[in-house]
Amino acid sequence: MSKKFYLHEDRMPKSYYNILADLPVPLPPVLHPGTRQPVGPADLEPLFPMDLIMQEVSTERYIEIPERVREAYRIFRPSPLIRATGLEKALGTPAKIYYKYEGVSPTGSHKPNTAIPQAYYNALAGVKKLTTETGAGQWGSALSFAGAMFGLEVDVFMVRVSYEQKPYRKAMIETFGGSVTPSPSTRTKAGRKILAEDPDSPGSLGIAISEAVEAAVQSPDTKYSLGSVLNHVLMHQTIIGNEALLQFDDAGDYPEIVIGCTGGGSNFAGFIFPFLGERLRGGRSVRVIAVEPAACPSLTKGVYAYDFGDTVQLTPLVKMHTLGSSFIPPAIHSGGLRYHGMAPIVSHLKELNLLEARAEQQLDCFAAGVQFSRTEGIIPAPEATHAIKAAIDEALVCKETGESKVIAFNLCGHGYFDMQSYMNYFAGKIDNMDYPEELINKALVDIPAV
Repeated sequence: MSKKFYLHEDRMPKSYYNILADLPVPLPPVLHPGTRQPVGPADLEPLFPMDLIMQEVSTERYIEIPERVREAYRIFRPSPLIRATGLEKALGTPAKIYYKYEGVSPTGSHKPNTAIPQAYYNALAGVKKLTTETGAGQWGSALSFAGAMFGLEVDVFMVRVSYEQKPYRKAMIETFGGSVTPSPSTRTKAGRKILAEDPDSPGSLGIAISEAVEAAVQSPDTKYSLGSVLNHVLMHQTIIGNEALLQFDDAGDYPEIVIGCTGGGSNFAGFIFPFLGERLRGGRSVRVIAVEPAACPSLTKGVYAYDFGDTVQLTPLVKMHTLGSSFIPPAIHSGGLRYHGMAPIVSHLKELNLLEARAEQQLDCFAAGVQFSRTEGIIPAPEATHAIKAAIDEALVCKETGESKVIAFNLCGHGYFDMQSYMNYFAGKIDNMDYPEELINKALVDIPAV
């Protein structure tokens, strides 16, 4: 039986951690898409409320979590830190493996950690409606849940291939009161442009972002909400790592290796940044591993350059590891990891050699997820299996060397709404996918000269 460590709710973290305060080299500025000059708060106001804009540009180390937000978190936080003794035994490794389990949230993933404060700050600013995109549906369902809590309408553009692959996520969004449109759609100029070029387009997060941004700016009482990539989004997620630090104190342990899967970077950052922050401030050392799908390898094969966050190039330019904003990833089942770029902060840390990045094939990841399920009793989301694969690999290295290292990863969500993915895996209907170099190179041609 796995050994569990919980925190009493009065020890729930009261602040988010902002890693910008501890970076050895400042983050490159965000640029206006027209002037190519650094943006100011006023440039972002059409999309976000001012409280979130100020968090986006803040360099304060800790940002207080409003009590109303903490009250909402108490539905599912603190989340458990679990010692994976069943997996350790199956692997025959001397390593100790821990996972932080974010699947206990109402929507089954880490996404409500930022959906709740984003909905709170928008409601505080008098916003009536939020538009957003979603890949596999975790973010769309989380924002719909948060919107219901704070009386906001939520309009979700869902990547078409996931809309078709994951009907239960669509149903969850609608159950919480959100509306769902498969993207690309005929509702927006951006969607119509893509469909004119490719009527059978499977969609991408970049396309869905373009549609959501376009829909947001058409009404003064509507704002846009993003589920990953941006500084304030990653900062909200650090409640995960802040809790884990306290839980490791309770356990009398501390990780030497920390791992997270990466798509846009939010769950990875949320778990990793508080540990990395301790290292940056001269504390205990920790090795950081980011794991992405081989079919969407922004960190391992993308270039580090200024690029647009969306396909139709409506958003500001950010410096990040990117495969090009026109990149359309293959229809892998880890829909939450199908994004052309990586969060600017995560990309910056990669450039500073403060993290390692590796890409994994989906068959290997599903195999790791199945082994985890059979030893730990939780079926992981397809995205989370990437982190599990890396944790198993590191544990097997310890088996070879005889080292008893402490390994920790973020289990960012459960897979109970993704069972079709597992059905396809067992039926042999899933293949490994490398994104062809020639298509990556073609997409990279569209990166703007800055």
